[in-house]
Amino acid sequence: MELTLNGETRLYFVVGDPIAQVKSPEGMTAAFQAAGKNGVCLPAHVAPEDLAAWAAGMRKMKNVDGLMITVPHKIAFTGLCDDISDTARFLNTVNVVRFTADGWKGEMFDGCAQVEALLKNGAVLQGKKVIQAGAGGAGTAIAHALVMAGVAELAIVETDANRRDNLIERLNSLGKAKVYAGSSDPTGFDVVVNATPMGMKAGDPLPFDADKLTADMFVGDVVTYPDTAWMSAARERGCRVSTGLDMYAAVRDLMAEFLLRD
Repeated sequence: MELTLNGETRLYFVVGDPIAQVKSPEGMTAAFQAAGKNGVCLPAHVAPEDLAAWAAGMRKMKNVDGLMITVPHKIAFTGLCDDISDTARFLNTVNVVRFTADGWKGEMFDGCAQVEALLKNGAVLQGKKVIQAGAGGAGTAIAHALVMAGVAELAIVETDANRRDNLIERLNSLGKAKVYAGSSDPTGFDVVVNATPMGMKAGDPLPFDADKLTADMFVGDVVTYPDTAWMSAARERGCRVSTGLDMYAAVRDLMAEFLLRD
C-alpha cells in the first residue's frame, strides 16, 4: 500500500515504556490508510514520571487526533482524559484516547479483544474455570471481559496483593462469576491466560508452572511475539493457544474504528 504522508497528515501516537515491542505503528497506519484516512501512528517512549508533561504537550499539537496507551500507562492515563467510557471507568484503565471537540475521550478494548481472540482460536469460556496472571491495565480489562463472557470461575494471580484483592472485590460485586486469588499452579483450570508483560525479554520467568499444563487446557497470552517461552511451553504440551498477536489483531480493529468515528 502506498503511504500518504504530507503536511495534512493527522498524527496518532502509541505511548509506553518500553515501546520497542508494539505493533501499532505499522498496523494502525495501515488501518488508517486503508480507510482513506491520511493518518500515521508513531511510537512514543515515555517514562511514567514524564507522562503528564508529555500528555500536556500532546494537547498543544493541533495535528494530533488520538493516542494508543500501552504498558505501564493504562491506569495512569485515566486521570489525564476529560471523559472515559463506563467500561473504562469501572476498570479505571484506558488503552485508546480520541481527541474530540469536547476533549479527550478514553476507552478500553483490551478485554473484549482478548476474549474475541480466545474464542476465535477455539477456546470455550461459558461455564469454564479460568486462571489469569496479571491485574494491571490490560489484566484488569481482560478479567472483566472474561467474567462478562460467562466463565464460572476466575482465579487472579498478581504480585501486588492490594491490586489483586481490589479487582477481585469489584468483579465479585457483579454477581456473575466466582472470582478469587490463584497461584502459579494451573492444575484444574480449563483456560490459562497470561496478562502480564512476561515474555517481552529473553529469560523472563513464566507466569505459571508450565509442567502443570495439560493438553486439554487452552492457553492465551498478551505479549505480541508469536513464540514467547510461555507460548512455546504450551505448544510443547499439546495445548491449543491464542497468542498476543491474535489479541493485537482484534484490538487494532476496535481501536481503528473508535479513532475514526466522526
